[in-house]
Amino acid sequence: MKLNLILLLSLISFASLAQTLKPDTSQKLNEITVKGYYNHQPLLRSVSAVSLIDSNLIKNQSANSLVSTLNTVTGVRMEERSPGSYRLSLRGSLLRSPFGIRNIKIYVDDFPLTDAGGNTYLNALDVAAVGNMEIYKGPEASIFGANTGGALLITPPDIKTNEINATVQAGSYGLFHQTAAIQHRFKNYSFSISEGYQKSNGFRQNSALNRKYIQTQQQWNYNAFGSLKAFIFYSDLSYKTPGGLTAAQLEQDPQLARPATPTLPGAITQQAAIYNKTVFGGLSNTYQITPALKHVIALFTTYTDFKNPFITNYEQRYESTLGLRTFLAYDKVKQDFKFGAQIGLESSGTKSQIKNFNNNAGEPAAMQASDRLKANQDFAYLRLNFDLNNKLLLELASSLNFFNYNYESYFPVAIAAKSRKFDPQFMPKLALSYLISENLSARASVSKGYSPPTIAEVRSSDNNINNDLQAERGWNYELGLRYQTKNNRFYANGNIFSYRLQDAIVRRLNQNDAEYFINAGGTKQQGIELETAIWIIKNQTSFLSGLQLRSNYTFSHFRFENFISGTSDYSNNKLTGVPEHVLINSLELNFPKVFYLFVQHNYTSAIPLNDANTVFAKRYHLLETKAGIRNLKIGKTRFEVFGGVNNLLNVKYSLGNDLNAANGRYFNPAAGINFYTGLSLKLQ
Repeated sequence: MKLNLILLLSLISFASLAQTLKPDTSQKLNEITVKGYYNHQPLLRSVSAVSLIDSNLIKNQSANSLVSTLNTVTGVRMEERSPGSYRLSLRGSLLRSPFGIRNIKIYVDDFPLTDAGGNTYLNALDVAAVGNMEIYKGPEASIFGANTGGALLITPPDIKTNEINATVQAGSYGLFHQTAAIQHRFKNYSFSISEGYQKSNGFRQNSALNRKYIQTQQQWNYNAFGSLKAFIFYSDLSYKTPGGLTAAQLEQDPQLARPATPTLPGAITQQAAIYNKTVFGGLSNTYQITPALKHVIALFTTYTDFKNPFITNYEQRYESTLGLRTFLAYDKVKQDFKFGAQIGLESSGTKSQIKNFNNNAGEPAAMQASDRLKANQDFAYLRLNFDLNNKLLLELASSLNFFNYNYESYFPVAIAAKSRKFDPQFMPKLALSYLISENLSARASVSKGYSPPTIAEVRSSDNNINNDLQAERGWNYELGLRYQTKNNRFYANGNIFSYRLQDAIVRRLNQNDAEYFINAGGTKQQGIELETAIWIIKNQTSFLSGLQLRSNYTFSHFRFENFISGTSDYSNNKLTGVPEHVLINSLELNFPKVFYLFVQHNYTSAIPLNDANTVFAKRYHLLETKAGIRNLKIGKTRFEVFGGVNNLLNVKYSLGNDLNAANGRYFNPAAGINFYTGLSLKLQ
């Protein structure tokens, strides 16, 4: 009750502040909108807890990783235990994700990047392949299928003009990152081709990264009503994994890779690493059947060759996915009443051939296990929108989700093909927003989330197929306010939510560091998210032509419920891996003659590293800065020169802890103060 009262008072205070702010009467600029997969909608009136990361925000950050960019968003935590080793959570913990991304649905353009088995290789993408992102926090299973965390929609860079661009960067620890792209528009056809190469030696021993990436987009508007779009990429990614350290080893030397023990070799000896070659392709067709009715169909496929030499084994995975997403969208306007409806389905299947061998210093030796699995994930969805007088927007949405997997074992014991089928799950959502004034809106929503175990959890590194895992599910209740001046000079957003998750899936490690997963009872997740952005100075001709301040705060009161493991009762403990407080402040300064300076501060409070809450990662302050000169011009070529410093305060911290680690190996130290510089050019 006390926390609920705090949340309510915070929201009321935020509303009072918003209403005392006087709208700017300057000329109205382009309105900020969200795509939401179906159609564009003003952000101010959105019924969802959505945050936007546009190309300008991405440009202010280091272009070598998405971590700093995504961590500016309230309710989002992204980690990188070593270069390329991404982990991501939306309003939750990373208990399910030793590496990779789970219980979040990710799309690139019209196509799901998340496979039917529930896994997403976000680190396959080069940062330069991301134009902007929309982040939907809280369960969005009503329109995006099985997820309990939310959804991330990635849009590649727009093809607006005919141009060639290239960027090269170099920095500390052997960092080198090069990208190049060409894009062209004809009368009814446009295309872009981009490539990237990135390498780094890493801060720690055995933490080098190497990624080669190429991507193309093609769009053909074959008549006034229809367009055909293709999106293809190939990624060849490898990164070494140094492994976790104990507190004593961390104090001895934070650059160490995991050392050997009397019973197990170390990370360097075993050449622990990830090798991931992925090709992804999607083809979509959009056709405007009538002025009010539109049909979209998208086909997508992916193939991954994945290898992971680890301390105790050498895993090989070959994965292939084939899927389809299609929907009909109907929009009708009649005076002050607007009605919209979308109905569709998404279906995908992922085949996985998984083999484990003894790891002989980075080479596969005797076989330990061999299995084949296939996951099938399907859902049908319906969304209805009612817009009354351009003030009240009501959304009713639901999906019916189906999930099953088949498995067959070949070694060490042959097991004939079997299947496990989960009960169909109905995922409703009711949400509304109301425009209190021209600049202020309030919203409320109730939604249900659902996330079955992923193939990587059913068949984890202990080489056993776990048929006891149940799907996560839960209800989320949410209130929010948004305020935005007419010329977008000031923006503020506040959310409060309460989320009850049942059968939460958590990771465990045995004494040999082989992982397995269990259902952990439930979690009670309550939180506050506040974000503001204000242009204090904008488009001035004085010494300082622009000054923008951003401030984002996340409060996460996340606790276990009814969680008993063996003889231990973890009920009411803090949720493992979740900091209670995160505060991000940034300042962007623009000077005449196209000079800019960006400074960002990140405060993250202590993080519990085990379910018993006996070990915590210390709180930390991160300071980073980037400066440069944009739009230098020689002939038709524009140049930008830039440089930056990460971890300016040289803080000792771990950006990606191993949760519930065996034998106290929790810590993956991040780099101290480090630098980068670069040059980009654009020819139009």
